[in-house]
Amino acid sequence: MKAKIILNPSSGKQIVQKNLDRIIGNLILDGVLKYVDVFKMKNRFDAFEEVKSIKMGEYDCIIAVGGDGTVHEVINGVMIGNNKIPIAILPAGTVNDFAKFMNIPTDVKGFCNMIKKNQRKKIDLGKVGDRYFINVLAGGLLTDVGYKVSPDLKTVLGKYAYYVEGMKEIPKQMFKSISLEIDSEEFTGEEDIFMFIVTNTPSVGGFKKIAPKAKIDDGLLDICIIKKSDIPEFLSLFFHTMKGEHIYHPKVLYFQTSEIKLKCKKDVKIDLDVDGEQGGKLPATIEVIPKAIDMIVP
Repeated sequence: MKAKIILNPSSGKQIVQKNLDRIIGNLILDGVLKYVDVFKMKNRFDAFEEVKSIKMGEYDCIIAVGGDGTVHEVINGVMIGNNKIPIAILPAGTVNDFAKFMNIPTDVKGFCNMIKKNQRKKIDLGKVGDRYFINVLAGGLLTDVGYKVSPDLKTVLGKYAYYVEGMKEIPKQMFKSISLEIDSEEFTGEEDIFMFIVTNTPSVGGFKKIAPKAKIDDGLLDICIIKKSDIPEFLSLFFHTMKGEHIYHPKVLYFQTSEIKLKCKKDVKIDLDVDGEQGGKLPATIEVIPKAIDMIVP
């Protein structure tokens, strides 16, 4: 097997990166890997450009070592480059929502066994404009927290850095609602909202049950929209979210669709978070691409 490794040296979990040499060594000694090419990211979009330029058949798999942002660049490189190479993830970021949902191992033995077995699964992707996402697209309340957390704080506190930043932002953003126009086959209307989430998996932002009905291969995206509410309602909603029971809350609109159009008033600028990265603004048409990529899974 010939492998292309995309390494993000700045990702949160340095111990995983230190294990990478052991993983490569074990897989070579076991005869699983015959050729390894390591590419170290330096700037944003480095991984995307590197993966996009790979020719079909040049490698047997791509191993993305990093967080959700690294995986996002790799899947976009594969899709736009149309090289159809299977992807494996070695989670090394702060949150790793998609990898955690898939139970991807981070230890040397577990990850090596996954690569040896080479079991693959077809995964759906979301698409907005010319960008693809593997986990989530979101906008509104707290969806910009990821950009405001310093790398140093993430290294020290891990995922709790996002919670700390979120607690600081809630008082600033709590009363900023969005008049959102929603257009899909399943629901059409206008709602006054705090936040919208379009996701491919149940796990978003460290919460394991944001979209409890989501599946990665059902040809659908899960839509979770948090309507404008007062502080007691919002706090109640937070605790329901921990159990995945928020989808039945009167302040939540939840449904599944293959395509959705979102827009707001022309003078209102709503930024989109796409797999933890800045991804344009509304209006947007978001669709699912069924079984778009091959993923090496446990």
